[in-house]
Amino acid sequence: MSKKIITILSLLLVALLALSPLTPSASAAGDILIGIPDDATNGGRAIKLLESVGLIEVDPAAGWVPELKDITNYLYNIEIVPTQANTLPATLDDFGASTINGTYAIPTGLVPSKDGLAIESQADATGEDGNPFVNVVVARSADKDNELYQPIRDAFQSDLVGQYLIAKYSEAFIPAFEYENTEYSDEELLALVDGYKADKAGKTVVKVGVCGASNDHWNAVQYVLDQNEANIYIELVEFDAYNLPNEALNSGDIDLNSFQHKAYLAKEVDSQGYEIETIFDTLMAPLTLYSKQFDSVDALKEAAGTK
Repeated sequence: MSKKIITILSLLLVALLALSPLTPSASAAGDILIGIPDDATNGGRAIKLLESVGLIEVDPAAGWVPELKDITNYLYNIEIVPTQANTLPATLDDFGASTINGTYAIPTGLVPSKDGLAIESQADATGEDGNPFVNVVVARSADKDNELYQPIRDAFQSDLVGQYLIAKYSEAFIPAFEYENTEYSDEELLALVDGYKADKAGKTVVKVGVCGASNDHWNAVQYVLDQNEANIYIELVEFDAYNLPNEALNSGDIDLNSFQHKAYLAKEVDSQGYEIETIFDTLMAPLTLYSKQFDSVDALKEAAGTK
């Protein structure tokens, strides 16, 4: 094929693309594409978030983790596209909007309160026990009323720990309890807590099983315990697999654990027969709806148009 023919074909291709109504963030039918995580749990959470902002209606019988087939009504001209969760920040330009977990969003510079159109909350839908994706501290059922645990709950659900969670994790985690900012600035609070070294001597040790790297907030809990003269020392026991802390708690190797949300706990109890249960809520790692094209859900709705 001659260079002249290749040039002509290239020019025709450019012209056709220029005439095409398609954009990377729209489907062939012109619907605005919305990316959601492709795993069952976070995909279901994303569908509930889209329901909470009025884009879709979902069969209530589907519960907290609906699938695409459970969407009963698309109120606007959108198409929901399940996508590998860790790729959603990098592909945000390809969608009108995407629901992204803080684990992947925060490292790319996305901040829920600043960049998000909508943020999943612990009250996004009704439920007897609240949002099942709220993380919890868990104890053995026979030991749930241990008098040592109330001071730990009070310390965790304090203003200082609430502010620390936001400041430390850049909103990847949010408190699952009400709080007000302390007299410290975020910078002062981080310096205070991250530089704090508790003395273990003479205190009652409570072993708490954890997973992952984001457990610095327990030092904030320890700081509050010491300020309250609770005489309790939190000893973190780190596990490298998520199935291990519940097994260790059930067998009595640790006193509490803090690594899971309520849905995961319920699944573990049901499948393993563990006699363990929630004693208080801690934090939540919310999904957030982000967009590079729209600055609000209303703007997205206006662009999509009603069905």
